[in-house]
Amino acid sequence: MKLASSRMSVVDRASSRRRQRRSRQAGREEREPLPRSAWTRLAACTAAAALLQLDGTVITVALPSVARGLHVSSSSTAAVLSAYFAAYAIVLFPGGRLVDQFGARRTALVGLGVFALGAAAGAVVSSFGLLIASRVVQGVGAGLVSPAALAGAVSGFPADRRGGALGIWGASAGAANLIGPLLGGVLTVALGWRADWWALVPLAVLAAWGIARHVPSIVHEVGPGGRQRVLSARVGAAAFVAALTFAVMIGTFYLAEQYLQRSVGYSALGASAVLVLVALLVGAAAPLAGRMVDQRGERLPALLGFLAAGAGLAVLSVPGVSLHGPGTIVALVPIGLGLGLLFVPTSRSALNDTDPACHGRVSALLSAARLLGAAIGATLAGVAVSSGPSASTVHLALAIAAALCVGAGLPAASRLGARRSTLSTPRIGLGEG
Repeated sequence: MKLASSRMSVVDRASSRRRQRRSRQAGREEREPLPRSAWTRLAACTAAAALLQLDGTVITVALPSVARGLHVSSSSTAAVLSAYFAAYAIVLFPGGRLVDQFGARRTALVGLGVFALGAAAGAVVSSFGLLIASRVVQGVGAGLVSPAALAGAVSGFPADRRGGALGIWGASAGAANLIGPLLGGVLTVALGWRADWWALVPLAVLAAWGIARHVPSIVHEVGPGGRQRVLSARVGAAAFVAALTFAVMIGTFYLAEQYLQRSVGYSALGASAVLVLVALLVGAAAPLAGRMVDQRGERLPALLGFLAAGAGLAVLSVPGVSLHGPGTIVALVPIGLGLGLLFVPTSRSALNDTDPACHGRVSALLSAARLLGAAIGATLAGVAVSSGPSASTVHLALAIAAALCVGAGLPAASRLGARRSTLSTPRIGLGEG
């Protein structure tokens, strides 16, 4: 009798598992296909956000040439990045409120106009001080574009399918990181550093055209408790993860560019090519993270991301390990994959924990965290190489970055959502005009 009962128990469990699999498959099949407008909206907003990412990578490559052209020290060129990031961060919160009040479309178009104006001014300046001022103007425009682009990108997707959309969003950042150094290197070598600024102007115009054509005017009404939920604990954890990710990424990129060009003797284009692998891996990992968060929640990919990035950085931080030889590629693989896994979980966790009427402010918070992290990373990297980017200095800086990934990143990632959001799904296209 016991044997028969045991066999029946095994059969029952197997039958139950089959029913569960059929139920999940039926659930996937019953999902309504998303309208084409959701994807075109995502594409337009993603392009606008990628422009902001492209700016940072293009300009970073040009900094050694800026120092020579405007007769300033190499360490002081970190201010070109920091001024942009600081202005960007300061404007983000009022920008987020404008998104919630007037809609993503209007705010993004105004921001792109200001960004293009700052880029054009930076291309013709005659002094380092005026260049910094033009970067502040660009940062103001970026501070308006960033929350509008993220809020607009997910506005056509239900909460439980935002991971896939944000995976494409993250892949665009990887593509910008890939294209930016190459574009910046080619323009700097062929035409001089001013060409990097000029190139941003038509790109901003194209992004504005996409927003005007594909993003509708949507203003969400504030739902019950929407304002309070912006300050939830998981939103704070997501913001911290975003800040740490960008501090590590921008700081590491700055160190690499300075070390390879000033200490090893690479050209701007040659130094950029070394970072291509990282950008490719970031772009490849983001869609994977998008699928993971829709199926398993945000916690797992975030933990894996910090573990992988920390491991790669730790290898490169060991004294005696080459920072420019073929073996460096092995350590770059987990760094690129790890950073790519961290883009999607932060945005999805924060947005799915808040009312759509607050998405502008939440997007602003996430962008502010990223930009604050980027500014800190660039500034600390500039300080680290102020007396010369020696191998020992770079090893120490990478060791600190690895310790932050493990010691601070993992605890913060563990506070992100472990399962899919239970927020009600908004009706797509409601209130569009």
